[in-house]
Amino acid sequence: MKFDISEQESSRAKVPHEIFLTNLVGNHILWFIASLGLVRSYWQPLALVPLVSILLLGYTLWRAKRAKTVDSWYVMCHWQLCAARSRVFILTLSVFGFIAFLGWVGFTYLGMKQVAVMALIGGVGVLPVMVTVLILILMESDALHQAALHKLPKRMIEQYPNPDIEVLEE
Repeated sequence: MKFDISEQESSRAKVPHEIFLTNLVGNHILWFIASLGLVRSYWQPLALVPLVSILLLGYTLWRAKRAKTVDSWYVMCHWQLCAARSRVFILTLSVFGFIAFLGWVGFTYLGMKQVAVMALIGGVGVLPVMVTVLILILMESDALHQAALHKLPKRMIEQYPNPDIEVLEE
């Protein structure tokens, strides 16, 4: 649905999606790949990836909670949309962490071979994270575009109804 909102409000609605895309593309793809080349000499650049991600995801969740009281309805809805996707990403990373932990336990205490552990972590842990990142990039890019067009998904309108907002298109 398309709404009658100002360009300033539209710009403010883009912010959560820009933050999330920066985390996904800039941090989890570009910085991660760049820091992998240095990991044998310097581990610190690689350690920044989860640190920056935790900070950005935490800020997004905190700001989405705050948006319910300080922002306009349209901007608040875009923060909630981004927060829901952030929670999906956090869940995916948590599952990956659990699988990596199981791999460590298997290698350390159960005598699993290193190749088997790497295959387990890569196939069951890393692959779903990569697919999730790609899907979230597509979804957030679309949400950023929708914010520019003054649109919201129908489910957000159902979840956070506002009878006072003027609808331009269904």
